[in-house]
Amino acid sequence: MQGLIPRTRYSFLMNATPYRVIVVVDRAFGKQLESIARGAPVWIVDSPSNRASVEKLWREYPEPSHLKGITIFTSPEGVSPEHSLIGQLDTIDLHHGAYSADPPYSVLEVIGVVLTEAIQITLEQTGFKEIHPTDAGFRAVQSL
Repeated sequence: MQGLIPRTRYSFLMNATPYRVIVVVDRAFGKQLESIARGAPVWIVDSPSNRASVEKLWREYPEPSHLKGITIFTSPEGVSPEHSLIGQLDTIDLHHGAYSADPPYSVLEVIGVVLTEAIQITLEQTGFKEIHPTDAGFRAVQSL
């Protein structure tokens, strides 16, 4: 067996598809939720419009795992999308980070808020170093 290189966790991660989590902080996102790719976990702020769409999708496409399904989170009315996101990052990390998933998530796609200095600082403190604006928000990539 000389010449064979053992497959290590590191080499597995280099070849794996990045684990992506989508966060929606737009209270009026509603029906657009269906356009988000299935198979990636989605966290969405609670609102009448969003809840109606989530409940419809829960009925039509029940997911066996929180690692792939849709999670609704609450944020008081009047709280900015920036603060709603920052307030959920620790919980999202708990559910999709190293303590709950193998491999842990490494990509965070955020819809409904522009990247602010406060968001960037918070993300950088949790290991997200590459952060790029998108048309709907931003995408952050964590260094592994």
